Amino acid sequence: MSISRDERVLGGEPRIEGTRVGVRHVAARVVDSDRSPAHVADQLELSLSEVYEALSYYYAHVEEMREFERENEAAFERIHESSLKPKETIQ
Repeated sequence: MSISRDERVLGGEPRIEGTRVGVRHVAARVVDSDRSPAHVADQLELSLSEVYEALSYYYAHVEEMREFERENEAAFERIHESSLKPKETIQ
């Protein structure tokens, strides 16, 4: 088991090998949402050791993870700005 990257999966973001579960996804649930690693493992059908490995990678590469988050937010903003909007309001 390990953390892997593949440009064809999750845009190359680090993920738990053999899954589509990203390191940031695990960290968001444990760190940001204050869920226990055991709960996250159960919810994502991972082993507890896979969750801890993802968290270990996250803490060892915090700036890299923040950069992925910034890129993700920028892409979302570009999509939001380019989405179709009505030309005029209907009253």
